[in-house]
Amino acid sequence: MVEDPDDITAATAAAPVTVVWDQALLGYDLGEHPLDPVRVELTIALARSLGVLDRDNVTVVPPPTADESLLRLIHDPEYLDAVRKAPDDPYYRGHGLNTPDNPVFPGMHDSSALVAGGSVRAAEAVWNGEALHSVNIAGGLHHAMRDHASGFCVYNDPAIAIARVLQLGAERVAYVDVDVHHGDGVQAAFWDDPRVLTISLHESPLSLFPGTGFPSEVGGPGAEGTAVNVALPPGTGDAGWHRAFHAVVPSVLRAFDPQVLFTQCGCDSHRSDPLADLALTVDGQRAAYLVLRELAHGLTGGRWVAFGGGGYGVVEVVPRAWTHLLAVLTGAPVSPTTATPNAWRVLAARRRPGARVPTFMGDGTQPKWEPWQPDSEPTPLDRAIMSTRRAVFPLHGLDPDDPRD
Repeated sequence: MVEDPDDITAATAAAPVTVVWDQALLGYDLGEHPLDPVRVELTIALARSLGVLDRDNVTVVPPPTADESLLRLIHDPEYLDAVRKAPDDPYYRGHGLNTPDNPVFPGMHDSSALVAGGSVRAAEAVWNGEALHSVNIAGGLHHAMRDHASGFCVYNDPAIAIARVLQLGAERVAYVDVDVHHGDGVQAAFWDDPRVLTISLHESPLSLFPGTGFPSEVGGPGAEGTAVNVALPPGTGDAGWHRAFHAVVPSVLRAFDPQVLFTQCGCDSHRSDPLADLALTVDGQRAAYLVLRELAHGLTGGRWVAFGGGGYGVVEVVPRAWTHLLAVLTGAPVSPTTATPNAWRVLAARRRPGARVPTFMGDGTQPKWEPWQPDSEPTPLDRAIMSTRRAVFPLHGLDPDDPRD
């Protein structure tokens, strides 16, 4: 297990952090749907209850609404028009809208543009030096495509935010997606762009939406090696997930040498998530955030922009996982043995009567893993690791068979 270096914690505690937040972000509400905004409400409430957002280095700022020019960095004008018009037509079909995954709702364009504007605001804060770290916990809608909605996502706020820093002059941007689903929309947006490295660790596309994210997907002509996909077998838990992460992600990031790190931190990889089949714990997810912070400080001078994403255990999982993310971003991590505040438990029970409300910030596990070795027993997990290394490592001048790479 990677320990949390004291010097990184001290540097984070002293550095400015921008948290983009306003109650208006809860307006991205698909109705009776797994992507329930209560998960974001309860995250912010839990983080506030634990004092995470009251730290001296934290500035909470409201999100601006992304204008047409920002949205067009990624999305087609015809699609933007459809998003505006669809809520007024109950029979509208097209552009992936008005489907079970992507139902239309009143104010859909404005709410989606607010999420996108929040992610752009977070990215600009880091790129312009206003903050070292930033986060839009309501963002991370990584499935939206240039001309259609997909996977609960209307506008692809991570892609728009990345496109904005490229517009501002960034030359090398890395995006790491730890959501259980493949970060297909962000990969597609930058498929042919050698300035953007997209890395996604996700459940195998053979068993889970969106059916993409195979190791053979490595980027378009002139950008080979800038799409990296680790397709994990169903049932992979903390030990296997971290084994795969450490076998691929640090080496490729070091070779790419990014100027800023973007991360989509969907927590639907949890063992109790109702929509997927990985088996991480909140403790394992917390450990992932610590590693991401260490990589940011080791490779980008600490410049780190984070988003939320998926996660459908709206009481049991999401608020704890993302409060850990907020704590890691803003300074000292919260111990997994910390009790959840009673006032927060009351709020959670009121919001979702009958839900299991967690009493501690962890699941009571100690995430540990063994480093990958090329002569490892050929389990499905180690075959997945080797497939990714063989597909992309040579494109970065790395040896897929050398554990030092």
